[in-house]
Amino acid sequence: MAKKGKVTINRQACKGCAICVHFCPANVLAIKEFKVAVPAYDKCIACMMCELRCPDFAIKVEVISE
Repeated sequence: MAKKGKVTINRQACKGCAICVHFCPANVLAIKEFKVAVPAYDKCIACMMCELRCPDFAIKVEVISE
């Protein structure tokens, strides 16, 4: 079974820099209303790139299956 993740965004901490959007290999994230959003949550492969690259610690990825 492929690895899946659940992405949670702390919108108060997010400054909309889009670093996470650019590093996401599965195109899960997008910028909406100047903040990061998760329009393709079902595509998350739990690679953790968004969480690791976020300078504001505004993203949390939870592995929900492997």
